Amino acid sequence: MATADIIVPTINYSSYPADGTKPFNGSRVDPDGKTTNITSRPLEIEVENIRGKEDQYDLDTSGFKYIKHKSALTKFTDDEEIQKIYYPETIEVLKKYTGANRVIIFDHTIRRHRPGGESTPGNRQPVGSAHVDQTPEAATNRVRRHAPELASELLKHRYQIINLWRPISHPAFESPLAVCDYRSIDWDKDLTRTTLRYPDRDGETFTVNYNPNQKWKYLRGMTPEEALLIKCSDSITDGSVARLTPHTAFVDPTTPKDAPLRESIELRTLVL
Repeated sequence: MATADIIVPTINYSSYPADGTKPFNGSRVDPDGKTTNITSRPLEIEVENIRGKEDQYDLDTSGFKYIKHKSALTKFTDDEEIQKIYYPETIEVLKKYTGANRVIIFDHTIRRHRPGGESTPGNRQPVGSAHVDQTPEAATNRVRRHAPELASELLKHRYQIINLWRPISHPAFESPLAVCDYRSIDWDKDLTRTTLRYPDRDGETFTVNYNPNQKWKYLRGMTPEEALLIKCSDSITDGSVARLTPHTAFVDPTTPKDAPLRESIELRTLVL
């Protein structure tokens, strides 16, 4: 493998309360006024640029897949246009690459990196810590929440949560996204259940613990005509398929100095 394929950036893992208290993140504060009880554990980790080798990775083996797809939408500034044009496109893309017969999009997030700025609902920043968006129980709850009339039947069949992420406006050299090959993680040791506190309810995610066996990948300079499918959960648990993909934004030391700040969109979907 050419050394040019490997970079050594910092990946932010998590450290937890010493007293064993369950970790939490979110917008709702606790009695002490905190929105998290997690501290960051930054480590220098090898990350491989797999450009030219994308076909070696797919959703059911590694837990992620890079695809080429040009959207008909060129400006991602209007939520109504995103839902009218980009949502139907994404549904067809996911059906194509998963074989699903039903896809439900339950939200989307636009991220525009502004260094030093706090992440707010109207100005979301890249997430710079290794995580997985859903635990299995949270994924089941998503089915019940977003398809309540059909949930009892849908839960009898395979269901997945898959995010579709892509740069918008320009290539994402700055603050790119890294994904961890599912085959390199230890389910019992690498993932910690973490409460995600919304204003009105609690969800649950996984934060990620360091393991030297983990293999992190990225696609340098992803363009708006490329997209990344990220599996966050899969109801198949017999070991035959990848169940999830840890991921994180990170600082790429090879980023050109004149690269514009990252702008991206991610759609979170139930794939049924």
